[in-house]
Amino acid sequence: MKFKVDRSNLKRKGFKKINLPENIVTYSRNVFLPVTNVCRNDCKYCGFKRSVESTESYLMSESDARKILRDGAKAGCSEAMFALGEYPEENEIFRKKLAETGYETTVDYLCRLCEIAIEEALLPHTNAGILTYEELKKLKPYNASMGLMLETTAPVKRIKAHEFSPGKDPALRLSVLENAGKLKIPFTTGLLIGIGETKKDRIRSLKEIRRIHKKYGNIQEVILQNYTPQSTFSGCSGLKSPSKKEMIEVFKLAKKILPKNIQIQMPPNLIDINTLINMGVRDLGGVSPVTIDHINPESDWPEIASMEAELKSKNMILKERLPIYPEYVFKKMYGKKTESLIKELSDEYGYRSS
Repeated sequence: MKFKVDRSNLKRKGFKKINLPENIVTYSRNVFLPVTNVCRNDCKYCGFKRSVESTESYLMSESDARKILRDGAKAGCSEAMFALGEYPEENEIFRKKLAETGYETTVDYLCRLCEIAIEEALLPHTNAGILTYEELKKLKPYNASMGLMLETTAPVKRIKAHEFSPGKDPALRLSVLENAGKLKIPFTTGLLIGIGETKKDRIRSLKEIRRIHKKYGNIQEVILQNYTPQSTFSGCSGLKSPSKKEMIEVFKLAKKILPKNIQIQMPPNLIDINTLINMGVRDLGGVSPVTIDHINPESDWPEIASMEAELKSKNMILKERLPIYPEYVFKKMYGKKTESLIKELSDEYGYRSS
């Protein structure tokens, strides 16, 4: 099924900006690389973190990363999504393990992993938790886009799950969004729904994202992610996953508050596609044919072919994009070391080439 484009605003040379029709749903084909599950935070809903002393803790090697990246490239992926615990080097044991790789900081190691991704023809998108201005600046050249979930602006003293998580201070997280704006990094952020926040908190969080975007114009997408309990992890048994009705209400709030050029994304492995499409979601985020969702390992990605078939039955079209949205491709806001690859992987409209 092909889509028709509004050609009223096409550029004559180079990339051509288009207005997608309402029946288009976008996604990014990616591989998920969990660089380390050691983290300074202790979020009570998180089943990803492991103590550095645990036999289940790890630091992904360059060779393991390259293998995953090659598998992703063979599967037609364009995005390498690097995710990891926040400031793991605050732990002395981890610092020694990192030093054995020849790198002093996690950010330095991430730069190398991003280089490998580019070598293997995938575009890095890094989410490493709280980063300083200088750390963001160091990573920027190696990334097509970057991200950090705001989660909520509710004070930590009210969100009990964040009680022992210094990186979940809303002021710190907002400062990362601000610094990414100053550096003109195409950025993904979002809300985690169902961790004890109120409707007022959600409104305040969305308004803060809107404020930063109006100031810097770099927020490309906002994820509305429903807290999903894990059967193998009961660290936050007092929380319940929000209902579909509640998520629909949050989506409506986001549509009302956020600027139109911010895409609202919801994960298709946490809420079924039928519900997402009916509520008006038009981006499904990163979907991997190769790797699991390491944050929600019990929630399998839907197969891309089945997504296409389900959308086709609704007279909808699934269209692949890069981790950087077309608007930011046009503005050349990507990291300099990703420029050649973006030109190679994108079509004239800034989406993934066929």
